[in-house]
Amino acid sequence: MYRPTPPPPGARHLKVAAALGVLAVLAMALTAVEWRPLRTLDTDVANGLHSSALDHPGLTRTARVLTDWVWDPWTFRLLLAVVVVGLLWRGEQLLALWMAGTALVGSGIQQGLKAALGRERPKWREPVDSAEYAAMPSGHALTAALVCVLLLWLLRTRGTPPAGIWWPAVALACVSVIGVAFTRVWLGVHWLTDTLVGVALGTAIGLAAAAGWTTLGPGAREAAQREPQGQG
Repeated sequence: MYRPTPPPPGARHLKVAAALGVLAVLAMALTAVEWRPLRTLDTDVANGLHSSALDHPGLTRTARVLTDWVWDPWTFRLLLAVVVVGLLWRGEQLLALWMAGTALVGSGIQQGLKAALGRERPKWREPVDSAEYAAMPSGHALTAALVCVLLLWLLRTRGTPPAGIWWPAVALACVSVIGVAFTRVWLGVHWLTDTLVGVALGTAIGLAAAAGWTTLGPGAREAAQREPQGQG
C-alpha cells in the first residue's frame, strides 16, 4: 500500500520562518519608503503610550526595571550562555556551538539592519528613557524572541515534556517577548514596527536554526530512518 512521502524534518519550522522573514522584510521596506498608513500607526501608538507613561510614573519606573534588567538583551544572552555551557558539560558540543552560533548570527543581522536602515528613534520633549543607535529592528525584541524560541526548541529535543513544564515555559516565553516589545514602545525608545520586526526576525532565525539542526544535525539520519517507508 502506497504511503505519501513524509515532509523533510524541520519543514514546518522552515515554512513559518520564511513567512515571518517575508513579513519582516515587507515591514522594513514600507518603513523605508515611509508608507503613510504605517507611519501614522507608529506615530499614533507612540504618542498614546508616551502620554500614558508620563501620566503613570510608577508603571514607567517598573517598565524601566524590566527592560534594563529582567528583559535586557544581555540577560537573555547570559541565560543562553548558561544553557550552552550546560550542553558542553553534557558532551553535546555540536549542539552547543549551533545554538551559540545562531545567537551570533542574530546579533549580526540585527546590527547590519540597523546600520542599513538607519531609522531614527522617537524624540520627545519630556523623555522617560533613552537609547542610542538606530531603531529598527529592536534589539531587545529580536534577542528575546530568538533566545525564547531556541530554549523552547531545545526543551522539545529532550523528548515530549510534561504539560506541567511545557505550557508554563511557553507562557513565560510569550509574556517575556510581548513584555519586551510593549515596554520598549511604552518607554518611547522604539516605534511599534521596530518591535514587531524584531520579534518576527528573532522568531524566524530561531525556527530556521531549529529546522537546520533537524535536517543536518547528527540525529537527522536516524530520524529519517525511523519514518515509515512507502511500499508499492
